[in-house]
Amino acid sequence: MNMPLTPTWTDIAIRLALTLLAGGIIGFNRGVRGHAAGLRTTILVALAASVAMIQANILLPLEGKTSGSFAVMDLMRLPLGILTGVGFIGGGAILRRGDLVTGVTTAATLWVVTVIGLCLGGGQLVLGCVATVLTVATLWVLKQVERKVPHEQRAEIVVMAAADGKAAQEIPQLLSSRHCRARFLRQRRSADSKRAEYCFELAWKGPEADPPGDLIEFINARYVLTQFELTPDGGR
Repeated sequence: MNMPLTPTWTDIAIRLALTLLAGGIIGFNRGVRGHAAGLRTTILVALAASVAMIQANILLPLEGKTSGSFAVMDLMRLPLGILTGVGFIGGGAILRRGDLVTGVTTAATLWVVTVIGLCLGGGQLVLGCVATVLTVATLWVLKQVERKVPHEQRAEIVVMAAADGKAAQEIPQLLSSRHCRARFLRQRRSADSKRAEYCFELAWKGPEADPPGDLIEFINARYVLTQFELTPDGGR
């Protein structure tokens, strides 16, 4: 159901209520998973977009206007400016560390929440609600499917070995038999100078739902594994 372009206070209340509900549902999904854009952020972004569109509706007189006049009205720049502003917020959510890029899904979530807010604020209630359902399905349901699909996983490990430097060549060769790539990062000698810590970046393919317990046991059976830290993928 599309609501009139000149909204009443009842219309505005319905639009804002649906905006808060849509932003809250999507934000709750992101918040429980520990992502940067959580409940308050998504609600605020959606609310800003919705209020901007309501403001454009209120300032847009319909009497005496032809349908073609809407294409050149400066008031339409208000929601477009909201989308541009969200682009800066989304850009700040994306981080790069070496070859690893994080925050892309967070930025995309903020962008789609903004569009949902514009739809609801503009009175396209059915479109906004459908977009909310599709967004939640993408973030929640497809996440479970993604966890079962083999993809590249990464981790950083630290092992203790002799300080002669041989471990820097031996460990990548050893892990290659497990279809795991190991890239040597750095070496740090211990206080007695007879042993050293070797740090590697690992990359292998497998479902995210499968814990890397076998890989940890494989390394720990041959070296003293002091640290194993999974690094997030590029789409979260």
